[in-house]
Formats: sequence, C-alpha cells, structure tokens
Amino acid sequence: MAFGRYSCTGKGPVDASGGANVVGQQRQNFWEETVPPGAYLTRVIPRGHTLWVTDVEGAGAASFMAYNHDQLTERYNAADTAKVQGTAFLTAGMVLVSDLGRAMFSITSDTSAAGHETLSGGTTPWSIRRSYGDGGSYQEVRNGRYTNDRDNFIAALGRHGLDRRDLVPTLNLFSRLNIRPDGSFELADSRLAGASVGMRAEMNVLIAISATPHVLDPSRTWRPGPLLVSVCQDDPPDPAIDACRNRSDVARRVFESTDDYWSQRNGGVR
Repeated sequence: MAFGRYSCTGKGPVDASGGANVVGQQRQNFWEETVPPGAYLTRVIPRGHTLWVTDVEGAGAASFMAYNHDQLTERYNAADTAKVQGTAFLTAGMVLVSDLGRAMFSITSDTSAAGHETLSGGTTPWSIRRSYGDGGSYQEVRNGRYTNDRDNFIAALGRHGLDRRDLVPTLNLFSRLNIRPDGSFELADSRLAGASVGMRAEMNVLIAISATPHVLDPSRTWRPGPLLVSVCQDDPPDPAIDACRNRSDVARRVFESTDDYWSQRNGGVR
C-alpha cells in the first residue's frame, strides 16, 4: 500500500505512544469521514497509522471489529485481549489482540470517561425490536429505519469477501459496564461528548465500525449519534518506552510475535 506521509502533532491528556505524538492542538489527517447515526464504515488501516474515533455527541454508540487485512482468518479476539490486559475494560496503554496472539492495535490515547468494554457484544435485529419497537424497513423509511450491529457488520464485511460466519464479539467503544451482585451487566452512565480514542495499527487492519446504540442502553428512545473517524501517520514508536508494548511480559511476547510475523512478510524489515 502506498500512502502519503502525514504526522500527528501535539500531546493529549494520555500519551502511551512510546514517543509517537497523539491528539492535541491539531492532527494532520490524510483521511477523515463522519459516520452518520445508525450507519457503518469499513476501511483498511495500514501498519504504523493511527485510527482516531470521536464520539461527537456522546451517544456511546460505537461497535468495532478488526481483521488482519493480509490474512482475513485472523481477527480481533475479545477473550485474549482481556486476558493479556487482565481486564475487560480497555484504555490507553493497552492493546487489541488477535486470535493468533498478535497485536492488532495499540491504544495510544483515550479521552473517554468510560474506556471501552469487551464483554457485551453487539445489537441484533431482535434486540433492537425489543428495545425500540419496529422502526420500519428501508423501503418504508429509508435511512430513518432502526439499524443494528449484526446487519451493519454483515454489510460492511461483505465488501471484503466475508459474511456472517466471520462475525466475532465486538469491542464497544466509549462504553463501560457495571456488574450487579447477581453477575448481570448494566451500562454505566459514562457518556462524554467529544471523547476520542487513538489506536495505532500494528499490522494492516481491516476495520468495521457500527454507529448504533449499545446493546444494554436502557433508553427506549432510538438515539444513535455520529462518529468522526480519521487516520493519520505517526513517527514509529521507541520500543523501549512504548507503554503498550511494555505493559507486561505477556504484552511484550504479543508484540514480539507480531514483529516476527511482519518481518517474515516483508523480507526481514520490521
């Protein structure tokens, strides 16, 4: 893939980039798009580029999937991601891990009030009808219909030769859960308008994002919000001080496996 070189400038409130700059006064993006409420987006993020997602209105409506673009059978794994971090709630300094134990994204910046949860999965046609009623079909109300994560992701992944068999548990951005005494989940009230997360790609990653309400949103009013999504390129991080890589011995092994994989694909170049 050939892309022009851009850089992110300034430092944000949380910097886990290991020397690479994060959000601050201004970012210089080579690509930016707004995902309308209820819609989806899919794109390939090249290794070394940072994906920024901003919850413009604080709707907390952003489900996320990731796949190795060069080997689509490898994809984000929620259980392994939680195991490597020792928590199901992600924030800056943590890493999204694939089902082959390799790093897909490093979370280099996070201004959310909630972090990002790996437990509850996404919405389905049934869960949307249960929460909001029948929103009508596309033929009846066009883009005013009630959409859901499952259908959005099937449509997004279909553009890349994947289908419903390739769906995996989602990462829910800008969301946190409370765990009740009986072990059930409830969505915490932690929305923040303008919250953003920066994730540096550690391989060429195919992403899909669905701007639909959280599956546990207690509201019975359909109110997804827009997402601002952009991509820029940082300077390579210094491995010695990269907080994501050096979070733990397990994290270092994840990155070593990723570096070895990338080196084999690129003639020894890491």
